Amino acid sequence: MRQIFLDTETTGLSADNGDRIIEIGCVEMVNRKLTGNNRHIYVNPGRDSHEEALKVHGITSEFLRDKPKFEEIADDLLAYLTGADVVIHNAPFDLGFLDMEFGKLGHPKVCEIVASVTDTLVMAKELYPGKRNSLDALCDRLEVDNSGRTLHGALLDAELLADVFINLTRGQNVLLMDDSSANEASGNGAPLLDLRAFTLPVLTANEQELSAHEAVLKQIDKDSKGKTVWRVLEPVAAG
Repeated sequence: MRQIFLDTETTGLSADNGDRIIEIGCVEMVNRKLTGNNRHIYVNPGRDSHEEALKVHGITSEFLRDKPKFEEIADDLLAYLTGADVVIHNAPFDLGFLDMEFGKLGHPKVCEIVASVTDTLVMAKELYPGKRNSLDALCDRLEVDNSGRTLHGALLDAELLADVFINLTRGQNVLLMDDSSANEASGNGAPLLDLRAFTLPVLTANEQELSAHEAVLKQIDKDSKGKTVWRVLEPVAAG
């Protein structure tokens, strides 16, 4: 599995109102291992950043004056992203800008050339309802070192996002192993164990465990202000 963790910095918040991309950071991971095949690109947007945006990323128009225009880097970026599983924090923001930039050049939208797009903000909201789920908040919660992040930077943020994603999905690599991976793993000649030959015991929860489980559900429900799926579906199930 080839994944690209992507982040952008921009002149402002609205691609529709003429704001442009000024920095792109991409980190490649294959089978949950960093490859070092990254991309870090500064882009001359042909306009100044808004004052509030400048406070966030600190990238001045003077610094960007000799950097390439987006049309000069578009083909390479398009080829780099094609076929990858792209991971972005708050994907609609970055995709809106990338689609606008690619669209100006007659290129397809990102979703049309990549295998999939995963939004870690959506993932985090599902895992931590009612909590702060900014990249900084997730770094603190998941013990990812973000001490070097005094200003937003696309490559640094993409690197942090990769660490955050690994922590959010820890253990899932085992669940994603396919038959071919299993066969490769048994290449030493050891026979694969067929679990269908066994009758596995079913362990039921005792009253104390059921009570503790219900207490956790109630706390999650409280944190999400009654928006948990099991509470929403209860009236439907009852009907």
